[in-house]
Amino acid sequence: MQKQNMRKWIADTIARKQVAAVPIMTHPGIEIIGKTVRSAVSDGQVHYEAIKALADKYPTAASTVIMDLTVEAECFGADIAFEDNAVPAVIGHMLNDAEDIRRLQVPSLNSGRIKAYLKANVLAARNITDRPVFGGCIGPFSLAGRLYDMSEIMVLIYQDPEAAHILLDKCTEFILKYCKALKETGVAGVVLAEPAAGLMSDADCERFSSVYVKRIVDAVQDEYFSIVLHNCGNTGHCTSAMVATGAAMFHFGNKIDMVEAVKGVPADALAIGNLDPVMKFKSATPEEMYQYTTELLNATKDYPNFVLSSGCDTPPATPFANIDAFFKALDDYNKTI
Repeated sequence: MQKQNMRKWIADTIARKQVAAVPIMTHPGIEIIGKTVRSAVSDGQVHYEAIKALADKYPTAASTVIMDLTVEAECFGADIAFEDNAVPAVIGHMLNDAEDIRRLQVPSLNSGRIKAYLKANVLAARNITDRPVFGGCIGPFSLAGRLYDMSEIMVLIYQDPEAAHILLDKCTEFILKYCKALKETGVAGVVLAEPAAGLMSDADCERFSSVYVKRIVDAVQDEYFSIVLHNCGNTGHCTSAMVATGAAMFHFGNKIDMVEAVKGVPADALAIGNLDPVMKFKSATPEEMYQYTTELLNATKDYPNFVLSSGCDTPPATPFANIDAFFKALDDYNKTI
């Protein structure tokens, strides 16, 4: 399997006049193959088949795996709630104080559902060869919040920053192991989801998230493997902290003004986003979806490094008519260039 030069892919995407689209979506693929969300997040074969079905149906510039922010927490021992047709969720939290943090062991990659996710990535990388495939993982601060409780860790970073850094070190150690394993599957990069970092100020985001993300970027990102840093909690206040990580691409949620987001991203990095996955992709009419997509394309027309996307993973039961309208608007727009 020949690896794709991602630096060239990014440069070519920026140089090309037509806009590329990389929506974060896997759930429609699960529906295409007639499976449940529970089966896709548990069985690497089913997960891969969903990714492949979407790649066959839609002209995305890259394929992505499910954005499942419970996989890594489960490996540490967190309780996970599974439903047939809903995204898995962490139940409660498993750490209560600094002593719990100090006792916490960094798990191996043989725990939880990691092997199923690695299988999905291997199969996707081997069989989807006409575009890059991006794996996925959670970011360090977002993982720490799932282990310690999101509200409580916001208190911890001020009351006991030393304990917070110990926890973040352990989270980063595990995520780095996972990213190295994902790199070995042959995928072209990883969408690293760090939405909880958007709860902090720019300075705190850099201190408690970006320095740890940068450690991962420095260890795995190279000519053939890129980190896509996703932070849908960023409303515009921590874009500079995101950029400080050195990631090759930045994915933004619908809470931010996409034009302002692109302005904050280096010209040689991709700024990806940001149509609302719930209110637009899932709940709008196809006509509205076409209009929303066209409006975003027109607003970002002066930025060659913009890539069209959803603001986050499109949820289960997103209408195919809306996804079709999204791609029709993109195609019509590109025809005018």
